[in-house]
Amino acid sequence: MTIERVVRIVAGCFILLSLCLGVAGSPFFLHRDWLWFTAFVGANLLQSGFTQFCPLEMVLKKLGVKSSCQL
Repeated sequence: MTIERVVRIVAGCFILLSLCLGVAGSPFFLHRDWLWFTAFVGANLLQSGFTQFCPLEMVLKKLGVKSSCQL
């Protein structure tokens, strides 16, 4: 699996988890402030699209996960 796929999978999981915890209609609802985490993940994805800076990508590179450019 490539870095790009892992980043998308982790971001998607974080967004879905925070929505489950932050939306009142969810059976897993804890508090609406979890929606701030959703906003944080979305903002990080937006800024990484412009700046190509992603902290998770840096961690994955240090762990030896290959980029799609290296395949």
